[in-house]
Amino acid sequence: MDVRGLTVHDVEAMWSINEQGLPGTGKVAPEELVALLDFSTLSLGVFDGKTLLGFVVCLPPKTTYGSLNYAWFNQRYDAFLYVDRVAVADHERNNGVGSMLYEHVVEQAAMHGVPVAAEVSLEPPNPGSERFHHRFAFEKVGVLHHEKKSVTMYLRPN
Repeated sequence: MDVRGLTVHDVEAMWSINEQGLPGTGKVAPEELVALLDFSTLSLGVFDGKTLLGFVVCLPPKTTYGSLNYAWFNQRYDAFLYVDRVAVADHERNNGVGSMLYEHVVEQAAMHGVPVAAEVSLEPPNPGSERFHHRFAFEKVGVLHHEKKSVTMYLRPN
């Protein structure tokens, strides 16, 4: 397995993996993934040869991305690396793919001296993601309620 940057050529595989993670990953259209790649400062995939096993897409603050969760962090913090989504193929979960990705995210954030921002679905609950973020020393900094769901907001200090 190797970790490398994502391109628009990976969007179809990204979309498929994202769909496998619903509702925890949040529904997104392939065109929206292309836009996310444009916004991102860090977008990585774990590959086995040419097969994408999992991915992470991170954004800096102050882009025009329309996510309410992202806006919540922008209203409260000047600097961060925002994990918009991390998703791992069903057959690769609990095999270290997510950890490989987050190790790179944490390393990038440390190089730039910024915290890592992320959210985890509270309603509907996503206990696996909750445990995962706790292992990476994320701290709860708030809760955001949406019309049909709620998310716990996390920050991993640098």
